[in-house]
Amino acid sequence: MELVRSTDAPTTEYPEADGVFLTHLAAGERLSVLGVEMEPGARVPEHSHHHEQLGYVFQGEQTFILADGETVTAGPGDSYALAAEEAHAAENRGDERLVAVDVFSPPRETPTWVRDDDQQS
Repeated sequence: MELVRSTDAPTTEYPEADGVFLTHLAAGERLSVLGVEMEPGARVPEHSHHHEQLGYVFQGEQTFILADGETVTAGPGDSYALAAEEAHAAENRGDERLVAVDVFSPPRETPTWVRDDDQQS
C-alpha cells in the first residue's frame, strides 16, 4: 500500500490558468487522483485528454463549458464524469474557493511543469 499525504504532495499553480492549483496525489496502474483548488474567477481553458475524468466537489462550484456550448455546474456533494477526448473548459463563477478531487483513468502522468524546479508546496 502507498499512502500519499496531501501535505507532502506537490501543489502547483496551473501555468495556463491563474488561480488554479493542482495537487498530484496517489497514482496506481489504472487510476490517478488529483486535488483541485480554484479561486473565484479562475478559468481552465478548453482542452481534452485521453483520460476518462471523474470528480467530486467538496466546496464551492465548478462550471464546465462543453464543446457544444452547454454549461454544467457542479457544487458541494456533486460528482461528474467526462469521457476521454471530451473537450471542456472549467470556471469558478462562484464567490468561494473551489475544492474538488479528480480521478483519471488511465493514470495522468505528472506534467513536466510540475516536475520543474519551481514547484510550490
